[in-house]
Amino acid sequence: MSANSKRRRATSPSSSVSGGGDLDDTSSSTPGSGRKRRRTSNVPPVDTIAVCHELFNAVRDHKDDQGRQLCEVFLRVPKRRNQPDYYEVVSQPIDMTKIQYKLKSDDYTDVEQLTADFQLMFNNAKTFYKSDSEEYQAACRLWQVYLQTRAEFVQPGDGDEDDEDGDDMMDNPGMSTEDETSTSSLKEVLEQLLEAVVSHADPSGRLVSELFQKLPSKVHYPDYYAIIKEPIDLRTIAQRIQIGYYKSVNAMAKDVDLMAKNAKTYNEPGSQVFKDANTIKKVFIQRKTELEHAEPTKSSLRIRNRRSGQGERLSGVSVALHYGSESEDDPVLSGSVCYDEGESEAESQSSSMEMTNPIFQLYEAVRGARNNQGQVFSEPFQQLPSRREYPDYYQQIKQPISLMQIRAKMKNGEYETVEQMDADLTLMFENAKRYNMPNSSIYKRAFRLQQIMQAKKRELLRRDDEDGDSILSSDAGSVKRKSHKKNVKKNRMKALYAAVTEAREAGTNRRLCDLFMVKPSKKDYPDYYKVILEPMDLKTIEHNIRIERYTTEEALMDDMKLMFRNARHYNEEGSQVYNDADILEKILKDKRKEMGPSPEEEDVGSPKLKLRKPGVSPKKSKYLTPLQQKLNELYDAVRNFTDRRGRRLSTIFLRLPSRAELPDYYATIKKPVDMERLRSHMAAGRYQDVEALVEDFALMFNNACMYNEPESLIYRDALVLHRVLLETRKQQEGNEDCGPPAVGPLVRELIRNLFVSMMGHQDEEGRCYSDSLAEIPAVDPATPEKPPLNFDIIRMNVDRGRYRRLDVFQEHMFEVLEKARRLNRTDSEIFEDAVELQQFFIKIRDELCKNGEILLSSALNYTVKHLHSDVDQEKREKIPKEIEEDKQKTEEEGEENKDGEKTEDLPGEAWHSESERERRYSQDCSFENCTYHVGDFVYVEPSEPNLKPHIVCIERLWEDEAGEKWLYGCWFYRPSETFHLATRKFLEKEVFKSDYYNKVSISKVLGKCVVMFVKDYFKMQPEGYGADDVYICESRYAARNKSFKKIKIWAMPPSSVKLVPREVPLPVVRVASMFAKPDQDKPTFSFTDGGSFVDKEREDVQMEMSGAEPGCQHFEQLRYNNVWYKVGDCVYIQSHGLSKPRVARIEKLWVQNGTTFFFGPIFIHPEETEHEPTKMFYKREVFLSHLEETLPMTCVIGKCMVSSFKDYLSCRPTEFSEDDVLLCESRYIDTEKLMKKFKGLKRFSYSTKVVEDEIFYFRKLMVPQKEASPFLDKKIDELEVKLADIEDGDDDMEDIDDDDEAPATPSMPQMQTPLASDMEHMPYTPSQSTPKVKGLSKKEGAKRKMNMSGYILFSSEMRAVIKARHPDFSFGELSRLVGTEWRNLEGTKKAEYEERAAKIVEQQDRDRPPQKQGSPRAGTPVGALMGVVPSPSTMGMINQTMSPVSGMMGAYGPPYMPMQSPHEGLLSVATMPPHPVGGPHLPPHHLQQGMPGYPGMLHQGMMGAGMNGVAGSPASGNYMQQPGMFSPGQHAPPPYPGQGQPSHLQPTTPMFVAPPPKTQRVLHSEAYLKYIEGLNSESNTVSKWDQMLKAQRRDAHLTKEQESRLPAHWLKSKGAHTTMADALWRLRDLMLRDSLNICQAHNL
Repeated sequence: MSANSKRRRATSPSSSVSGGGDLDDTSSSTPGSGRKRRRTSNVPPVDTIAVCHELFNAVRDHKDDQGRQLCEVFLRVPKRRNQPDYYEVVSQPIDMTKIQYKLKSDDYTDVEQLTADFQLMFNNAKTFYKSDSEEYQAACRLWQVYLQTRAEFVQPGDGDEDDEDGDDMMDNPGMSTEDETSTSSLKEVLEQLLEAVVSHADPSGRLVSELFQKLPSKVHYPDYYAIIKEPIDLRTIAQRIQIGYYKSVNAMAKDVDLMAKNAKTYNEPGSQVFKDANTIKKVFIQRKTELEHAEPTKSSLRIRNRRSGQGERLSGVSVALHYGSESEDDPVLSGSVCYDEGESEAESQSSSMEMTNPIFQLYEAVRGARNNQGQVFSEPFQQLPSRREYPDYYQQIKQPISLMQIRAKMKNGEYETVEQMDADLTLMFENAKRYNMPNSSIYKRAFRLQQIMQAKKRELLRRDDEDGDSILSSDAGSVKRKSHKKNVKKNRMKALYAAVTEAREAGTNRRLCDLFMVKPSKKDYPDYYKVILEPMDLKTIEHNIRIERYTTEEALMDDMKLMFRNARHYNEEGSQVYNDADILEKILKDKRKEMGPSPEEEDVGSPKLKLRKPGVSPKKSKYLTPLQQKLNELYDAVRNFTDRRGRRLSTIFLRLPSRAELPDYYATIKKPVDMERLRSHMAAGRYQDVEALVEDFALMFNNACMYNEPESLIYRDALVLHRVLLETRKQQEGNEDCGPPAVGPLVRELIRNLFVSMMGHQDEEGRCYSDSLAEIPAVDPATPEKPPLNFDIIRMNVDRGRYRRLDVFQEHMFEVLEKARRLNRTDSEIFEDAVELQQFFIKIRDELCKNGEILLSSALNYTVKHLHSDVDQEKREKIPKEIEEDKQKTEEEGEENKDGEKTEDLPGEAWHSESERERRYSQDCSFENCTYHVGDFVYVEPSEPNLKPHIVCIERLWEDEAGEKWLYGCWFYRPSETFHLATRKFLEKEVFKSDYYNKVSISKVLGKCVVMFVKDYFKMQPEGYGADDVYICESRYAARNKSFKKIKIWAMPPSSVKLVPREVPLPVVRVASMFAKPDQDKPTFSFTDGGSFVDKEREDVQMEMSGAEPGCQHFEQLRYNNVWYKVGDCVYIQSHGLSKPRVARIEKLWVQNGTTFFFGPIFIHPEETEHEPTKMFYKREVFLSHLEETLPMTCVIGKCMVSSFKDYLSCRPTEFSEDDVLLCESRYIDTEKLMKKFKGLKRFSYSTKVVEDEIFYFRKLMVPQKEASPFLDKKIDELEVKLADIEDGDDDMEDIDDDDEAPATPSMPQMQTPLASDMEHMPYTPSQSTPKVKGLSKKEGAKRKMNMSGYILFSSEMRAVIKARHPDFSFGELSRLVGTEWRNLEGTKKAEYEERAAKIVEQQDRDRPPQKQGSPRAGTPVGALMGVVPSPSTMGMINQTMSPVSGMMGAYGPPYMPMQSPHEGLLSVATMPPHPVGGPHLPPHHLQQGMPGYPGMLHQGMMGAGMNGVAGSPASGNYMQQPGMFSPGQHAPPPYPGQGQPSHLQPTTPMFVAPPPKTQRVLHSEAYLKYIEGLNSESNTVSKWDQMLKAQRRDAHLTKEQESRLPAHWLKSKGAHTTMADALWRLRDLMLRDSLNICQAHNL
């Protein structure tokens, strides 16, 4: 292979697909020679279609400095409706969409045609838009980009790289026959190696590779992907074999080694997975060695065919691994797949060509597929079901087919292509899936076989392409093949998209994708874009598929998963959107599984991809997302926080202790977590929002507080860091309140929108229905005592925001509309308009409220059906009365007419009748050069000189006997000629058809005009008339009733005027009446409560209560102190001594003897509960207590609302402010000091008279914010005071006397931890000098002796005897035997030993000089006052070398006074100085003496070898105490690195250090000695513990002398207790309680 070929292969990923680009001719040994040969070729260097696509992409993808695509304004031409003038300027509109369509249709034969279209598009923009507009500048910039890109591809001088790429599509010899054979043989070898690994089983028959076939679940093993950086499994290896990824066996061996290494890294040595990994590696190496030493066979066509047949069977392993086990519980479907070879071999003998026939291979792959148990998958598909047993099968399945029929068709030669065989097999599988249930075995087999068939088909097509490449010699053929494969990829993406968009819900047939089509509106959901940082929708995905933005199928899947993840993150679990996201994601995954694996990148190469610049390909952004930045900021704030001494508090939280060190920690803490795990979760992207990280941090701090004592330093550090966490989170939020929106303004806005919509409701001609209702009087004539009400008053209330309930607003609106109907006839325009408005009101109300999904109100109960029923009832009542009125009016008019006729002059009548006979009627007549026709409108001379001409429609024309011409017609009135309210509005140029008809002489006609019906006026215009002479008519006017009524049918005589369309339709404009005055719009009514809300009218609602006391009247709803209360309401009650008033719920409400009472449960606030300071609560959270009380209403100080957690997230009552809406999801159990969630509060069903609260539902569930416990700051302040005094004590103890300077203590070694990145920056003092305790000298410490006792004397004599008898016994066993001997010793001999010991003690007292009393602080161990001082390697737990019993007792530090001791002296003992294993021992002269105390007994919290209970040191305690020495009072080492003496105050290490003395073994500890001495044969215990437990403070009476001898120096102060004795009693109770807790926790 030439160097040039290698270089081209690296730069052209699709060269292997084309076939011709893999290998150059062997004579081309240099890049130069190859390039020269290609230049002499006649093949064009670049495909024209590819260049056109690249030019289009360059224009489409170009962005400005702000990252905005400039082509957005050119995607579509402006709509003709929005910009009609655009089409006047631009004669040939074109846009990017049209150009893209022409590209896909291959309409462009050369680049010049594309250039012409782009130039036309940009010139159009420059012609229409101004030069300073964004569109003009974008057109200029994109035209430059186009020209530059075209120059890169079209100019011949820049064609070297194009020549290379173009050469990839040329006809090259391709792979030789030997190379092809070697490639197929390599694949065969790799398949054999894979089969050896997959099929290997241990002696018990278990498949070793079972756990290696598929990677662990990210849900169940998230830490696996944090630890393993390059995960791989056998499925991946099988896929790589199939696609020819491995170029050698060693390449596959590297992946197998990586897989084994991953398993051994994650799993512990000795585990089964660890052993299996080694086994797989050995099997692979062994099989590889066997294949390498096998004899090579001659290669012939027949042998190669046989090999290919074996390869088909071997590839079944890859197929099985590729798809995994679809149903692990189905033994038929579990395991790997192999093929039945018996029949195939038999048939290959009968027909040698069938084995090489791809149609037969596809059939055989399906028919012979087996699992690893040897069962054939295709068994149910061999024959069709019996018609007798399954008659319904043939009713559902219209085209039944089986493998037997397919086999017969194949033998008859009916299949010409693989696609035909694929179609029949697919039909068979779809039939099975349609008839059988999805969880049935046949359905699963069909699904599995369909996958195997598709994998086999892809393999056959790939082979066909490889074979075809060596034969095809035209560049065009290569391009077509690549284009076909590109379409395959695009079609797969379309299929995945269609699977999501076409999915429907079973039962309802609802499309599941409707809510995912477009992103939510930023106006309606502004917080969505704060929560979701990367929005995605199906429309964007479809656009990306269409423009081929996805280079791989994985990119499409990533966007789909991102969209579903966003939906689940933003919406509440269990909501419809959340569930739809889950269902659609499953459908998507199933569809992709059904389609099989996606084609590889090299198989979908296209000319566009070849020409694409490297920078255009999508890459992972190296910048952090806003979410990652916030997470890092939060993590670093906690990790880097230091106290005032420079100590980093987070050190102890970086890594959890091991289970070996602290097994009880993992028994106590159920969810252990440390900062290293949080960091790994952040790196793996597991946190979808900041709140998830905050919750994990809170869990970690809560664990530390649960395990450690409240007085310990780790407890304080956890609280401080918890506060730091919350403060940082608050700063990130910008101190914004992320609570729910205010419901009151939202409700008022909804009411305003409803009112505006109703008042603006228009008919088809643009007339507002509300105009006619403006004449309704405000004061109802029937009930004048009611307050006035009309639309103007309602408008004023709406503008002032006085409506906070929808039902009140609806009542007012309906009252006005019902008044309009009541005061007007059923055939009047006002009546019809009122009905239409009320119907429209209900429609818009339901749309705005979404039928109760947004606003739930009793107003929604009134529907259109109720309206129609009410209107029908009114008509039934009013129409008979109206008919009767019409009859009376007709009769009255008839009588008036008769009277008028009698009074008229009879000769006149005669003349009239005579003139009627002499009239000559005509359809037109002329007068003064003007012709008038019937149907024409004319101006008639007004009756008064100051009036405008009358408008008359000619209905008849005639000429009398005198030759005078007359007209008769209908008069049209202008608005000024009618009676109407001043508030009425009219259309411009509007006239009204009146009921007045009369005749007039033609001589009085002043001219012509036109009156048009409203439906024609705005669209048409009369030809030959000016605008001033054209009028519009919409209604008729009745002068008798002074009323208007809309004209439904325009029944006027036909006119000779010709109407033509208007160029631009006229806008509908309404003008005020000429009688309107500027100040008339303002209401004249005064309101005393103008600023208050319009409240709902209520009444007291009584209820019957069974078992009620006599004289008690119970109520459902009651008014008290001008406030309405109902059963189920919550109220604030007076609570003395509390910072917040408690909350009570009214469950019973009654009046007794004139006093109002209520009964119900009490809710308490978090500060009234006992909880850890790290616990977080929701804002305004309360807890249901066990208290249920009867209280008078006088103690109520306000109303509130207690919501369940579900309601708190989703809705709010409309009449409560947000501060008065409380959350309750838990019940506080006072006896257990626990908070437990409960189902919910009791619900009440009300009678119809009770006014229920209106509920407003949020468009999306709100995310409630948590806040810190009210105890957090208080507890931190308390600990700061206590620990500050201790730190001051540290400073006091650092004062060292220069005269008595002691050699420096060997420093405590620095903690070794794998967390080097977090630990190496910790401040740490490498060496510590031993602090000197004030008041004691080192000489006194040297002279201090252990108190002698009878048992010590006995032990010193008896131990040597017992050791001689049992030389192999350990020290502990010898001590047990010595204790047994002492226990069985006679009392007289014990007394002798005691007498001897007493004499020795007296002698010691005479020899010992008097001692000085040290200060209590100096003699008190620092660690004892501090509490538990943990090891830096633990999570704030008790020291790992401490026994559970003694360690927890040591947590309280000060030794307790033994109740069984006859002495009442003081005891103050500190721990041994800590040292690591094998470290140097402390010299005797370096020990400081402790406080004088009770000799002979160590503090129980420090007993046992190496129990550094107070120090918390990891020392294993092999440091021995010298016999006869009392344990010295030693300052505890720093609990954290750097807490001890500052480095600049440390003395330098002396040059010479005194050597340590010879180590001597301690006989017994002092406590053990005391224990042994107290033993006797009658009792198993030393003390009377049952009496000690029952002892109480009130039973113990101490004298002043006894109180003065109490160890008051154990405590710094008496604290909140009355006396020091009370404080010591409290200490004793705490120590006993912890002892019992330890016993229970460890089953001691």
